[in-house]
Amino acid sequence: MAFENLLPVSDAVIAHSALLHEQSLFNQIRLHTRQDGLPNLSELQIAIIGVRENRGAADTQETLIDFAPIRKALYRLFPGNWHTVIGDLGDLEAGDQISDTFYALQDMVAQLVKNNVIPVVIGGSQDLTYALYRAFDNLDQMVNLVNVDGCFDLGDSSLPMTHKSFVGKIIVDQPYNLFNYSNLGYQTYYNSQEEIDLMEKLYFDSFRLGNTVSNLSSVEPVMRDADVVSFDLSSIQVEVLGGMHPEKVNGFNGREACAITRYAGLSDRVSVFGIFEYLLEGNTETASALVAQLIWYFIEGVNYRMTESLTDRDTDFLHYNVPVDDELLSFYKSTKSERWWIEIPFLEGVNNKLKRHTLLPCTQEDYENACNQEIPERWYKAKRKNEI
Repeated sequence: MAFENLLPVSDAVIAHSALLHEQSLFNQIRLHTRQDGLPNLSELQIAIIGVRENRGAADTQETLIDFAPIRKALYRLFPGNWHTVIGDLGDLEAGDQISDTFYALQDMVAQLVKNNVIPVVIGGSQDLTYALYRAFDNLDQMVNLVNVDGCFDLGDSSLPMTHKSFVGKIIVDQPYNLFNYSNLGYQTYYNSQEEIDLMEKLYFDSFRLGNTVSNLSSVEPVMRDADVVSFDLSSIQVEVLGGMHPEKVNGFNGREACAITRYAGLSDRVSVFGIFEYLLEGNTETASALVAQLIWYFIEGVNYRMTESLTDRDTDFLHYNVPVDDELLSFYKSTKSERWWIEIPFLEGVNNKLKRHTLLPCTQEDYENACNQEIPERWYKAKRKNEI
């Protein structure tokens, strides 16, 4: 079993946290320890896993990864009024080959997802996202991937995969499970025109940093439609991250980053969450404190999920039809959460795995724009993908 290869939380971290307040997270999280072994996975709703692998980071010589500072910062935080059962399963050591690490991580994530446990993966290089995506290979569903990153990470898929090209590998490698890819916070000067054109050609969603920051609530419907969320720490302002990733000057501030991870947690569909590109450089105490808070806000979101069944839309939903040009746009508004969806016409004969994507999360602003004869861009892109 893949979980047997996990290293327990270090005795040093446990000793450091032993005198923390009895209501701190340290005393709430079920830990994988050397003395007691793994917690009962069947009782968990969230499982934290560190992955000591960064060989996919082609532009760094850093080989040592230590998540102890993150754990110390996380354990001393206080939970909210949570009912979520959290476990820290410890760390996955890098394998002899990077493919060994990927295989072990994919296997663990797949087993957790099948058992309705949400893995929170801390890395290492962001190409580990490829293993998170591949965990869905045998789950008979298409996958929506959201990447919080200043770069698209499309790269050159003909070359060996790195943290700058893992999305390109996801697109071209079989089996083809990717339905949609969304990038939040891209910065134009980090992406070639070829990559920008490819995003448009494939009808993927991309949101520039400035536009995302100016309308942070627009993140919510994107996250609501996600299965896997990958957060690149280099998308955060360098001073906020304590000097980690010094070459990435601009990005989200701490409050914005935490709001984004909370939106990810609130999503009824997000079943895998990863934070990557944690390096031992700069002020690791500052960076670790922020990563701990990103995890805290994700868990906070999970705790307050409002699971809404969209199969029966006759109850708990208001239905609005809006004619726009030759299209009749069909909107649904939940009377429970006041969240909005727009229906994508389903084409007979296409892969049955696409049926779950016939309702696309949207905003009230999308509805109001449609009333003013403006077709929502994300609806158009989703409709085009259904037609391809």
